[in-house]
Amino acid sequence: MDRRSAWVLAIIFGGLFLCVFGFLFLLSTLVRTDGRATLIAGDVVGVVEVTGPITDAKRVLKELDDFREQDNVKSVVVRIDSPGGSVGASQEIYDAIKRTRKTKKVVASMGSIAASGGFYIACAAEKVFANPGTLTGSIGVIFEIPNVQGVLKWAGIQMQTLTAGKMKDAGSPFRELTADERAYFQEVLSDVHKQFIEAVAEGRGLSADEVKPHADGRVFTGRQAKEWKLVDSLGGFDEAVREAAQMAGIRGKPKLEYPRQERKFLRELLSDGATSFFQSAAKALHQTGGGLQYRLPLLDVE
Repeated sequence: MDRRSAWVLAIIFGGLFLCVFGFLFLLSTLVRTDGRATLIAGDVVGVVEVTGPITDAKRVLKELDDFREQDNVKSVVVRIDSPGGSVGASQEIYDAIKRTRKTKKVVASMGSIAASGGFYIACAAEKVFANPGTLTGSIGVIFEIPNVQGVLKWAGIQMQTLTAGKMKDAGSPFRELTADERAYFQEVLSDVHKQFIEAVAEGRGLSADEVKPHADGRVFTGRQAKEWKLVDSLGGFDEAVREAAQMAGIRGKPKLEYPRQERKFLRELLSDGATSFFQSAAKALHQTGGGLQYRLPLLDVE
């Protein structure tokens, strides 16, 4: 094939690439890149899911923050299916839900279980839904310290610890707790427990004295929680969505908006597609003796 034919072939390949690139670029502008764009037109109900142990609040905080910035998200349903988790992470999500309520309607929907930290964050919502059989509550705090003295003694190992500060090694697994350490840890747990009760009371519009009878760490059903005014209504996710839509003035069947992943998959798709295209083009031109065979590989995307 002569040089002119090679250029024609290059133009054809180039046009094809531009079409593919243009399509991917258009798709990437429609899919959320910063958590604020959306494919759904009109007013929607945002859905934030909290599942499994609550150990890190960053994802949930980002999703709530993104929905606060979206004008078409009129309300948010926080779907909870969690046995609880760390105190700090639960408190962060609780506070983030309260911030979201300043601009959006927020409804909590409990799944199979929303206990301890799961119940904690639910109380920040404007309304709380639970299934009759949902396991919830567990308003309590636990702190467990392993004791491996027996294992060390069996292995013939002795631990020697130096500290600067009386309580620096409090809770060491290599010895029994002292009376002072027990009192110290109990004081810390009691303060966190008090914070838990106060958060539930504030969120549910109750007094601390009304919450305390149910704050001994036990779990209870959604139906019991409804009787004790710890949830507002019995119902599943669909009922919570309808309520959230109604509270926000959304008419008709509400559309749901879930947080989307950043367009990493599009970058990978574009990268793989571009690489494959240029490699194919280079191979074709090389086979035909085209004059661009040494230039195209420079455009490969890694």
